[in-house]
Amino acid sequence: MAMTEPSYEHGTRGVPYIDGPKIVVMASDSQDPGSATFCIRNEDHTLGNALRYIIMKKCGLSFCGYSVPHPSEYQINLRIQTDGTITAVDALHQGLSDLIDLTAHVKETFTDKIKQGGYELREGADPDAE
Repeated sequence: MAMTEPSYEHGTRGVPYIDGPKIVVMASDSQDPGSATFCIRNEDHTLGNALRYIIMKKCGLSFCGYSVPHPSEYQINLRIQTDGTITAVDALHQGLSDLIDLTAHVKETFTDKIKQGGYELREGADPDAE
């Protein structure tokens, strides 16, 4: 079964696409900008676990965890708490940016190894496909 992006037409694994903004701040304390819970819609454990790992590698973080509220809801709740040296929103932005950089590096390294040869590509396979 091929993976598809969530959409109005396809849904995702039988779960309907959730309209609205991609990321919503669910809970935050206006007195403490270093602590917030974000709801990331139309995502699951794939992004949640990778993002949690990347964010926790940063200095200044006290806690980062995620949960899927219910198996039939295609969204994750990401909780970030910092020591005050960085805001939770900045930690999320840095984590997303670092994750994009990491995946780009993995794709580039994989593509380079394929192009070096010694591997047999199946007919129709394109390692340069986006």
